[in-house]
Amino acid sequence: MKKIALLRARFDRSRPNRYYNPSPMSGSGLHAYAPLLLHLLLAVGLAGALTAVSVLIGWRRPNRAKQQAYECGMEPTGDARSPFSVKFYLVAMVFILFDVEAIFLYPWAYIYKDMFKVSYSFGVYGFVEMLVYIAILLVGYIYLWKKGAFDWIK
Repeated sequence: MKKIALLRARFDRSRPNRYYNPSPMSGSGLHAYAPLLLHLLLAVGLAGALTAVSVLIGWRRPNRAKQQAYECGMEPTGDARSPFSVKFYLVAMVFILFDVEAIFLYPWAYIYKDMFKVSYSFGVYGFVEMLVYIAILLVGYIYLWKKGAFDWIK
């Protein structure tokens, strides 16, 4: 058994490891970004080539119906530059804000059981931390509600 362990240790030392190289990094360390740069250049090149091919060989038969703006199958009415209420944008931004903050609940919920496996006090600390986070969100929600940010009629 000891002989097998010695052979395995010798074999492991002689094999080059692809994922960890103990030698120091080269000059700038930017060589690690070469695959990312290649992927980005390939994506931009492919998008440009497909657009160029579409423009070069695509059919062009403009008519009045094709030149009009499409509004969900309805006849377009009025000017497209009509002003919208600022309230619409405020509600949209608040909605996005609360969605982004709700996204932070998912990683916490994923590791919630594991926090108690580490230690009971760590799990309780994580739970109290999330209660504080939700309380801050609730205070912000109540503030916006009292200010009338959710009233469409105003």
